[in-house]
Amino acid sequence: MAIRSRKIYLMAAAGLALVAAAIVLALGRGARPPEEFDGQRAYQDVLTQMEFGPRTPGSAAHAQALAWMQAELEAAGWQVEIQEAVALGHPIQNLVARRGDAAPQVILGAHYDSRIRADRDDGPGRDGPVPGANDGASGVAVLLELARTLPRDTVPVWLVFFDAEDNGGLPGWDWILGSRAFAASLTETPRAVVIVDMIGDADLNIYRELNSTPALVDEIWAQAAALGYGQFFLPEGKHSMTDDHTPFLEAGIPAVDIIDFDYPYWHTAADTADKVSPHSLEAVGRTLWAWIVNQK
Repeated sequence: MAIRSRKIYLMAAAGLALVAAAIVLALGRGARPPEEFDGQRAYQDVLTQMEFGPRTPGSAAHAQALAWMQAELEAAGWQVEIQEAVALGHPIQNLVARRGDAAPQVILGAHYDSRIRADRDDGPGRDGPVPGANDGASGVAVLLELARTLPRDTVPVWLVFFDAEDNGGLPGWDWILGSRAFAASLTETPRAVVIVDMIGDADLNIYRELNSTPALVDEIWAQAAALGYGQFFLPEGKHSMTDDHTPFLEAGIPAVDIIDFDYPYWHTAADTADKVSPHSLEAVGRTLWAWIVNQK
């Protein structure tokens, strides 16, 4: 993802409190709590991806990750389609998972590719690929654990694992190639698109991304507060990102980028599994689990 950074403090605490109170009331009327989402199991998914190696486009690790994700999703009862495209001469393979034929009301997305060059690294790893534990594997892990645990009676949800997100700024590449290809082919208009990216950081601080649809951010941040995760979902606005939510915003579809961009190991060889916390994965996953269950 690319960034244009500025900091704006959004004093929306009163509004968030009202939405959070409504969510608490809804949970009190019988909605299931999100304990099914297991942060430790999601962390094992991060470790599995790291065992493949960097999932750089066209690599054996990339192919292994794609086959593994498909197997995990099918085992959880999802129908899987591989969407193939070409952008800037690069083959793209997005994975789309759904349950049933209904048009999606919610699309959850994460990128699964790794950057081919750790160009923000000051050490000898600079010319090698990024391991991608937080930047890539963490979002995939959250989506896979949601696939295992979401009830079948939610609104129609698609899970989309985007290829070729992370090589912008390198010769012959651009950012978000996979999500642009997917959005261009989308014939349905979902009510919301939610992207998770770099959400496994052990020091988790998720600010309101400045391009994201404010009302959608309000809903998700209020859900986090209602579950006791308000310390991770911060009320201030910070960072204007070009990320996988961007093509949907450009198409007029409400979208949010859930991202902790204050991650010191971004695009370095030190983006490894020891920087990822099961508790952070669980905070984000349970928030999204409950938010989806409350959609009607």
